[in-house]
Amino acid sequence: MLTFAGAMGWQLARMHARVGDALQEMNAMSDPDRAAQRTLDYYRLNAEAFRDGTRDHDVSQNIDALLRHIQAPAPLRILDLGCGPGRDLKALTARGHVAVGLDGTEAFVEMARADSGCEVWQQDLLQLQLPTESFDGIFANAVLFHVPSAELSGVLARLHEALKAGGVLFCSNPRGQDEEGWSGDRYGVWYSWPSWRARLLAAGFVELEHYYRPAGLPRAQQPWLASVWRKASRG
Repeated sequence: MLTFAGAMGWQLARMHARVGDALQEMNAMSDPDRAAQRTLDYYRLNAEAFRDGTRDHDVSQNIDALLRHIQAPAPLRILDLGCGPGRDLKALTARGHVAVGLDGTEAFVEMARADSGCEVWQQDLLQLQLPTESFDGIFANAVLFHVPSAELSGVLARLHEALKAGGVLFCSNPRGQDEEGWSGDRYGVWYSWPSWRARLLAAGFVELEHYYRPAGLPRAQQPWLASVWRKASRG
């Protein structure tokens, strides 16, 4: 049986844990580079397990959503942002397109180059250096939610600049009610649809469609929010 003293100790431990979590989240918001590196460290330590666990994930619905909105003639030049071990680079190449990968995790970059044969760049999401007006589409599947909210507008601006006129951005993120913080050793932001939509519109994108995944399930069992956007011309 839990004694009064034991119960008080347990409550204090929980309180200290919550304070510690809050301090970590405040530190991440004030030092986004540190948050990014800790998240990358998680993927560095778990690269092989991540590849094995996601190798057979079917995201063809998302690839279809990107491609059907691109109006340029094939073959298309597509940036796979946060390409991981290269699964989707292979899928895009198999459809006859020119896919370029980008990831911040060194092991993923090596895996993606070896498995896909594609050009793959090693870059941090917070330090993107992308060629201007170079891509017909950007496939950002399960990646942008790792960007601290204070840094998102800058990242979206660089993606906007990297797209050709009329280019298309696909995004898929775990959804929530605008929570932000740590999930284990990975930093994330779980946007609601209204908040995510407002962010993309402010960055100069035009909404094309959005949907929830996995398909065919009740909304409560669809944790992923997918959305597709066209680059709007500035000025």
